[in-house]
Amino acid sequence: MTENAATRRRADAQRNVGALLEAAKAVFATAGVDAPAKEITDRAGVGVGTLYRHFPQRSDLVLAVLKHEIDACADAGPELSAANPPKEALSAWIERYTELVATKVGLASALESADRAHQVMREHFYRRMSPVLDTLLDAARAAGEIRADVTAGDILHAVPLLCQPVPGEGPGYGLHLVAVFVDGLRP
Repeated sequence: MTENAATRRRADAQRNVGALLEAAKAVFATAGVDAPAKEITDRAGVGVGTLYRHFPQRSDLVLAVLKHEIDACADAGPELSAANPPKEALSAWIERYTELVATKVGLASALESADRAHQVMREHFYRRMSPVLDTLLDAARAAGEIRADVTAGDILHAVPLLCQPVPGEGPGYGLHLVAVFVDGLRP
């Protein structure tokens, strides 16, 4: 195989992985992580064999989608800081984080679970999110816009807990609870 053909093949594989991640993200948001593989591959425009070639087990796909989403949320922190005053950047980031947690069926429980099966995802989550949130909090604290005793851990733990399903309430209820929580961050 020529180098050009190998490069094209790698580019196709990367496109397929990207399409699978985006499709799985959308399907998981509506049908949960146990949705049929065929639904994901149809949405991505690839075959089931392509899915299993890149993600041999369902857990591989779930972790890849979550990692992709976590990284995107973490990467938004510096962009929000550059474009907004500290409290607005912090609030916008918490809103984005809340949407991440609230739209992933089971993510809130997984983040708070002691189950070892969730350990890799949880470690990646805190490794990526904590430094970003620390930076946003430091800026808001320096501007006198939030309480001095609020930590990144407080927010990273509170949001998933507030996004737990509540009987008789829709998914928007968690967003409401987080908005109340954010208001309480003021000094």
